[in-house]
Amino acid sequence: MRQKLIVGNWKMHGSRVQVRQLIQDIETGTTGLSDKVEIGVSPTFLHLGLASELCDSGRIKLAAQNLYSEPKGAFTGEVAAPMLAEYGVSYVLVGHSERREIFAESDQLVAAKFKAAQESGLIPILCLGESLTQREQGASEEVVVAQLDAVMSTAGIASLQFAVLAYEPIWAIGTGKTASPEQAQRIHQVLREHIAKSDAGIAKSLRIIYGGSVNAANAAELFSQADIDGGLVGGASLEAKEFVSICKSAD
Repeated sequence: MRQKLIVGNWKMHGSRVQVRQLIQDIETGTTGLSDKVEIGVSPTFLHLGLASELCDSGRIKLAAQNLYSEPKGAFTGEVAAPMLAEYGVSYVLVGHSERREIFAESDQLVAAKFKAAQESGLIPILCLGESLTQREQGASEEVVVAQLDAVMSTAGIASLQFAVLAYEPIWAIGTGKTASPEQAQRIHQVLREHIAKSDAGIAKSLRIIYGGSVNAANAAELFSQADIDGGLVGGASLEAKEFVSICKSAD
């Protein structure tokens, strides 16, 4: 059975006081959770040092929100994978829709970041998802498979042994709209079946999580789907009680 993974993406939110309180409350609230569930939090770069100190028990894993594709160099404002590894980061988001949409990250750059993460021992959480227009045009499956193929053609099928996929329909991020459990399950199934064409073993073991207005009310039903292995949680992860409830829904 695949271990569920719940990651809170805090985006550009938080102060030192808030980060400290949030992590402490999550630690306390998830005491007793079984090893069927893995928990991660993704603070800003500025708060990774503090979060690393607070998560020293190892029960809560650290996830970075982004990285650059080069290990070092004259890239003002960027952060490299080896730097993240120094802070005890386990996971890193790659290709989040906000990076693709707002900062115009191409499939090729996303693939390069994916490789860079793995070269430094980080586990990339590869985000895939379609816009509302693409969904209305019936292109959802085509879009997410193309995004996945861009990475597989660069990094190879074997790289997915050390990765997580996150299906995050763009139209459901921060909108309060959520893909129905059946809609989400369908895309997860499509991704898994596509990978199985190249390697059935990797397809079976790969964790594919769902992101898009996940909350305490809909988490249990989403996580009960056969191919949904957890959640990438946005706004709801900024409230400890709500996030802890989501984590417990996966147990």
